[in-house]
Amino acid sequence: MASGFTDITSVLKKEIEGYEEKLKMESVGYVLQVGDGVARIYGLDDCMSNELLEFPDNVFGVAMNLENDNVGAILLGSADKIKEGDMVKTTGKIVQVPAGKALLGRVVNALGQPIDGKGVIAAEEYRSIEGTTPNVVERQPVKEPLQTGIKAIDAMIPIGRGQRELIIGDRQTGKTAILIDTIINQAHSGVYCIYVAIGQKMSTVAELVKTLTDYHVMHNSIVVVASAGDPAPLQYLAPYAGCAMGEYFRDNGMHAVIMYDDLYKHAIAYRQISLLLRRPPGREAFPGDIFNLHSRLLERAAKLCNELGGGSLTALPVVETQGGDYSAYIPTNVISITDGQIYLESDLFNSGVRPAISVGLSVSRVGGNAQIPAMKKVAGMLRLTLAQYRELASFAQFGSELDKFTQAQLAKGERLVELLKQPQYSPSPVEEQVMSIYTGVNGHLDDVPVDKIKLFDAQFKKFMREKYSAIGIEIRDKKKLDAEVTQKLDAAIKEFKQIFSKKD
Repeated sequence: MASGFTDITSVLKKEIEGYEEKLKMESVGYVLQVGDGVARIYGLDDCMSNELLEFPDNVFGVAMNLENDNVGAILLGSADKIKEGDMVKTTGKIVQVPAGKALLGRVVNALGQPIDGKGVIAAEEYRSIEGTTPNVVERQPVKEPLQTGIKAIDAMIPIGRGQRELIIGDRQTGKTAILIDTIINQAHSGVYCIYVAIGQKMSTVAELVKTLTDYHVMHNSIVVVASAGDPAPLQYLAPYAGCAMGEYFRDNGMHAVIMYDDLYKHAIAYRQISLLLRRPPGREAFPGDIFNLHSRLLERAAKLCNELGGGSLTALPVVETQGGDYSAYIPTNVISITDGQIYLESDLFNSGVRPAISVGLSVSRVGGNAQIPAMKKVAGMLRLTLAQYRELASFAQFGSELDKFTQAQLAKGERLVELLKQPQYSPSPVEEQVMSIYTGVNGHLDDVPVDKIKLFDAQFKKFMREKYSAIGIEIRDKKKLDAEVTQKLDAAIKEFKQIFSKKD
């Protein structure tokens, strides 16, 4: 019995000798007030701005306001089980989201958690949602085209890799349709697509995912969702989360395009948070730092220099206007941050011009640098011709007596407008766009009736694919329209016109 007692004693002595007290320091605070997705916390003296905070019941929050006597935090989950007096801990981390190719083909929420029922995502790495903006030395000029597959955009308002091009217009003018067509067009371009849905209905997002799946481009895309049913803090974080995912491709020498649909709803979510945190309101009740909110997001789009891998992240933000008022606060803010805008008009959309792009108000500040030489050559006069046509058309309403030159200009403009109409979900490769626009600007359509232009264009593309595919391949590979290619193209158009007139 004694020997057994001695054994226990010796074991205890050994354990006591080996005991080392490890102190774990934790910064702890207590909830003073909670409600509407916002909490005020007493304590947390060592808290950092944008730090992730841990609440009871596995709910997390983000520290937004650091004040003298309390910390204002936004909650990233339900506040139902959080009450006054609950303990809050700092985590020492900034909000991070998963990044990498494992996310391709998935639908995730604003925290990068899957919501498509396809299981856990084995992420390659985690990235902070507030990334650093590349400086001037780390960038290079935008000079590589990002083909949208939409004739009107690629010809007149070209987008380059690393550019930020705003898509602006009233509701129901085809803004999201442009984004979907752009994603479909990247199926074989090596450009990855990130679509961020902010404040949209879940049914709308489900429809979009189905469309991308049907057109076999979902494997190349990531869809980040902060739906209308999600709390404002998640709607506020979603674009930053999507941008962090896009930066993975940019920083690893790959190319990506990110679409924020839309930043007006994002601004509204941020306004809600700011007012609940009692930040002073400014114009239209938005807080004073609303400009910084979008500029620090959009400045992360860049074409990196070759020393850093030459990767790019292109941003296509969307802003919805109210009654065509593009001089409102948020639209003007985003216009001043971006490198141009594609302005969609309700009147054009309703009159059947789709995509409903206003040539006069749309601009790309990168211009011809983001076009292949062949497109630059054929599209040079297109924008000017269309702008003149719009002006003449408005004057022509008042007078019936028009000289022959004006009538010819109007007739050409009408045909070009018809030529640039394009059905949804049918992006066109750049070589076909060049050949199509070439027929319009060089007078080959002048004798084709306006109501037959669409049919002519569709059949001409088919004819060129089947009989003269070598011309298209030559334009695509050379990226130029030299005298030899032009000669072949003229001969092919002449041959097709004879066939088309016989059919007619």
